[in-house]
Amino acid sequence: MPKTSARLLSLLSLLQARRDWPGGLLAERLDISPRTVRRDVDRLRELGYPIVAFKGPDGGYRLDAGAELPPLLFDDEQAVALAVALQIATVSGAGIGEASVRALATVRQVMPARLRRRIDTLQVTAVERPVSRRAPQLDSGVLLTLGATVHACEVLRFDYTPAATTAQASREPAAAPAPPRRVEPHHLVTWGGRWYLVAWDLEREDWRTFRADRITPRVPTGPRFVPRELPGGDVAAFVAAKFRGSDGSGDWPCRGEVILDRPASSVAQYVHDGVVEALGPERCRVTLGSWSWVGLAATIGRFDAGIEVVGPPELRDAFAQLARRYADAAADRERPLTDL
Repeated sequence: MPKTSARLLSLLSLLQARRDWPGGLLAERLDISPRTVRRDVDRLRELGYPIVAFKGPDGGYRLDAGAELPPLLFDDEQAVALAVALQIATVSGAGIGEASVRALATVRQVMPARLRRRIDTLQVTAVERPVSRRAPQLDSGVLLTLGATVHACEVLRFDYTPAATTAQASREPAAAPAPPRRVEPHHLVTWGGRWYLVAWDLEREDWRTFRADRITPRVPTGPRFVPRELPGGDVAAFVAAKFRGSDGSGDWPCRGEVILDRPASSVAQYVHDGVVEALGPERCRVTLGSWSWVGLAATIGRFDAGIEVVGPPELRDAFAQLARRYADAAADRERPLTDL
């Protein structure tokens, strides 16, 4: 029979692995008697673990949620995964960066030496997508509230701060407060260093994405609802399509085809979700998408090469519009400062 301390750790590990454990099965797995199982459960309760007993033909034990956090037991893989997650959380934009650093230090301190060495050699650098302005910090309490409503499938009411800049707000007269939004929250996601709530807007009867840092939840929450099916069924594809300006199909709203006077090998490394086809040593065909036709024309212009537009006509018109803008910008540059 294993020593008492080792047996208690094994029992705790089993209780954390599944919700309900029949007493007889625990005794069999630990190779001890049901009476010893009862004594070991009592010892774990004295250490602060909220273990409840349930009756019935297969009466047994369950590790319940408690008001206090007792010591936790992780295997090696779980400990490494926890350390990686805490390192990534330091740049999550959820207002928990400092807490994540403290939690990582606490976890590392109680790890065995062999695991500390593994953690120390595994330094993860989470790189955010470059943005023009620093992503605003999100109150972790708001994040927890949103996550709870998603999990409970409860209608959420909240005030939503508009995206107007400070300069715009100073020029415009104060508007009447907007009524609270009412939505069925479905997913909480991150994109470009910010948190977003994907929800069905009850007033607008449409799927919407809301910046979590602009949400001020109202309590209490509304009634429970039966979750609707998200278009396409894939939240990642849905959110990506929304930010592309797509109708939800997952593709860019504007997609065109050109021939560039560049080798395919030098173009392909900069085309992430497009298609590059070699037409010769110094020419290639490129099919690419963007959120607007002018934006697509500007993207293609980055390759600094001769361009032949294959289609559609909207892309050719966008190049003409862009050429006029550039010509106007060059003309302004050539004018004397006294004429401006």
